[in-house]
Amino acid sequence: MTITIKTKKEIEILSEGGKILADILKKVGEKATVGVTTKELDEMAEKLILEAGGIPSFKGYGSPDPFPATLCTSINEAIVHSIPSDRKLKDGDIIGLDIGMKWPAKGGLFTDHAITVAIGSVSEKNLELMKVTKGCLNKAISELKPGMYVNDIGRIIEKYVKERGKYGIVRDLTGHGVGYKVHEAPQIVNYALSEKGEKVEVGMVFAIEPMLNLGTHEIKVDVNGWDIVTKDGSISAHFEHTVVITEKGCRVITEI
Repeated sequence: MTITIKTKKEIEILSEGGKILADILKKVGEKATVGVTTKELDEMAEKLILEAGGIPSFKGYGSPDPFPATLCTSINEAIVHSIPSDRKLKDGDIIGLDIGMKWPAKGGLFTDHAITVAIGSVSEKNLELMKVTKGCLNKAISELKPGMYVNDIGRIIEKYVKERGKYGIVRDLTGHGVGYKVHEAPQIVNYALSEKGEKVEVGMVFAIEPMLNLGTHEIKVDVNGWDIVTKDGSISAHFEHTVVITEKGCRVITEI
């Protein structure tokens, strides 16, 4: 499948939508505190998206059993895709908040964004996990530019991670192209591959999303068919930005 190139006008729309999405996730992240349920976070996220004139891109996504919520709320050993519930956040938890939006609602374009939030007093090793996960995302963004290859992203991430300790880099989940659809070509792995992959060009829009575990890279799908968790029960962190390739390098769309 060919990687799509977005027009200048489309990038303007994506940039505006990404800024709105970043503000929404910032507010949801600030609400994520001890005693709050993940369902409350989801309800807040959906309300803010609709008020902003957008549509949640995850809700109703997939078949035959579509995702039932706006927000993915993945706690501790959960990596991604956790369904919000009446579960209350506890002191010491970390929670991955992953959100997508089509904006504007009519004829709009898609952006994705994820952060991991510390709840209350969190252990140093879990805080360091979050720091390294966010750091490898930022490192990839700082180096990505036209003329490179898609799989250079994974090489940059793996090198950064290995220099900072022993972490399991999730291999069975990837970043992706985004914009016209929730998921587009290419797949963006977070580890080194021998193949170069497609050439990076101006106007490409990617969702880059490293996921790191304190244990091994292995994962499994929970009984509900959506929640993806670490196979060994170790803690996991996840950060994601939507970025656009520019003539000068790579610009983050999902930031305020």
